[in-house]
Amino acid sequence: MEKIYNKLVRDLIPEIIENSSKKAYVRILDDKEYKEALEKKLNEEYQEVLQAETPQDRLEELSDMLEVISALAKIEGYTLNDVITTADKKREKRGGFDNKIFLEKVEE
Repeated sequence: MEKIYNKLVRDLIPEIIENSSKKAYVRILDDKEYKEALEKKLNEEYQEVLQAETPQDRLEELSDMLEVISALAKIEGYTLNDVITTADKKREKRGGFDNKIFLEKVEE
């Protein structure tokens, strides 16, 4: 039986598949395809965060999103630490989301 995936997977997935007595068919993406696949993967992981049923599942899916964000940063010439540092600076300047503030409207 064959199952089609056509999606970006973590580096060790083909080996894990092969170790379970299955055959994985893979190819290496060029830079443009890789970036597009990462962007698609980020959306996929986001959907999985929304669908997570337990706090542990949500944590796992959030960690997957972080891995994709790290890879996207890398192709732009940054590290995950650069992303975190930028987020920290933005938080200092504009705040975070800790206070649960929901802006309804602004009058002029």
